[in-house]
Amino acid sequence: MKGRNPEAGMQQHTLRIMLCLIKLPRVFSINQVPKVFHEDSIISGYRHPRSSAIDCILSLFQMTNETLNIWTHFLPTWYFLWKLVTVVLMQWVWQDPFTWPLVVFLLSCCIYPLVSSCAHTFSTMSAQARHICFFFDYGALSFYSLGSAIVYYAYIFPDKWVNGVLHQCYIPIALLNTIFCTILACYTRLGFPFLHYNNDAVKRMPASPKFSKLLRVIAFAFPYAFDNIPLFYRVFLCEGEGCTDNETIILHYQHIALAFLTSFLFASHLPERLAPGSFDYIGHSHQLFHVCAIVGTHFQMQAIEQDMVTRRSWLSANSIPITFANSLGTALLCVVVNLIIILLFSLPLLSAPKCQESKYSQGPRKTSTNLCPCY
Repeated sequence: MKGRNPEAGMQQHTLRIMLCLIKLPRVFSINQVPKVFHEDSIISGYRHPRSSAIDCILSLFQMTNETLNIWTHFLPTWYFLWKLVTVVLMQWVWQDPFTWPLVVFLLSCCIYPLVSSCAHTFSTMSAQARHICFFFDYGALSFYSLGSAIVYYAYIFPDKWVNGVLHQCYIPIALLNTIFCTILACYTRLGFPFLHYNNDAVKRMPASPKFSKLLRVIAFAFPYAFDNIPLFYRVFLCEGEGCTDNETIILHYQHIALAFLTSFLFASHLPERLAPGSFDYIGHSHQLFHVCAIVGTHFQMQAIEQDMVTRRSWLSANSIPITFANSLGTALLCVVVNLIIILLFSLPLLSAPKCQESKYSQGPRKTSTNLCPCY
């Protein structure tokens, strides 16, 4: 019988030591974390409400109620980034203004899942960090709505509406809707900065959580409804000539169906409302919402690319020319305004006094009592 290889034994011993040193953060139940971190009908799997950045990153590799929320948006980011790089490298983008709306849309498709995954990752560093993380999340989603509007303006409008009043006013209204969306969505968390909260008090505005959720749904539903007016008309109402009834329609149907399913999941909190605690780690509505949103965006992207290719010659000859002002310039302005809005909502939180909270006790008897009064 051959003796054991001492080198292999040493490697195994080293590996055991490394695994012992990398200690994954513990998770908590709903009654062990402050109310600001509670999720509707999610009972367990909460991370420490004062997690370090390292703890947040390590939590990606353990099962918490946020793990799949993070990965379902982080992984698709790389797919959309690959699509963006393909468009930028394979086409003469900067010399061809007709492709600029597609670049803006693909950029928004990269930004919103990436910001979402970062928000879910680092939202447990503190109550202040949680609010700021989701301010950025709302800003990214509103930018995605503008990216959709810019490509719809360029490629989706039915022939009979091209150069009409709505077509000419579409981009400015979409930009205003995006700004409204960001302000209203941020408002639903704490109210207006310095009016409803300041650097001395970090607390929820007097509105009920259900009313805040309703306002948040409205904040994102309103821009979506406006952006899709030309698409809904083209797909469901238009008859006769000038309706642009081509093979892309089936992709638009798929995207619209998934968009409504995504909205339903976001608003309903199903299935976890039917069995609280049963879907804490896998299968709750926010995970399904993420998956449906990504798949819907994929179908939307396919439909846009197909319309862009099949309608290019007609649109180039008959539609309003694509310029920096109605594509890249509008997107840049949106990013600047959204960042200013987020900064204004975040300023009182950035200057708020930090809570001097000790870490949760590792003992089983004290974990539910060491709650920070600042929350």
